[in-house]
Amino acid sequence: MAAAAARTPRYNHRSATYGDLAYDLDRELRERQLSHAGELPRRREETVAEPRVRSVTHAKVRERQHVSFLTVLGFLAVAGLAVMTLLCHVQLTGLSSDVVSLNKELRQLQTENVSLTAEYAQMFDLDTVKEAAESAGMAKPSSGQTYYMDLSDGDCAVVYQKRETGLLERVVTSLNHGVYAVVEYFG
Repeated sequence: MAAAAARTPRYNHRSATYGDLAYDLDRELRERQLSHAGELPRRREETVAEPRVRSVTHAKVRERQHVSFLTVLGFLAVAGLAVMTLLCHVQLTGLSSDVVSLNKELRQLQTENVSLTAEYAQMFDLDTVKEAAESAGMAKPSSGQTYYMDLSDGDCAVVYQKRETGLLERVVTSLNHGVYAVVEYFG
């Protein structure tokens, strides 16, 4: 009778509380232990793994296989592409170095441009030009040095015609131009 009482749990429904209004998470474990109280522990039969014995038979030697021409060609192509990639990387590194040096030179030239532009603007400063002219001995022209032209008359032009040249003169002129062209080309 004690065994029957031990097997039946005291609280059969899950809504039971144990004083702190929380579920007892170990309740089922305790009930299982109470139901198996007084029994001998069961032994598990352990299976022992049988050792595997590997038997070595006569070693077979593979026959020499022939290498395909396409396989060799493929490996050569891959090697060629790897070499070309390395060469391109070397060129890229060289070009990067050139770009850096050109950018450095560009910055120097821009700085020089600013200073030369300021100097250029100073050269055309009217006060500077006037001082330079006076130091060279230049002076404003007097009224006697100024001449005025009268263009009230109509425009006119005189055209002189060249006389006709003979055939012999044209041939000589043509040969003369040809000789000059040959001398100029090779000279």
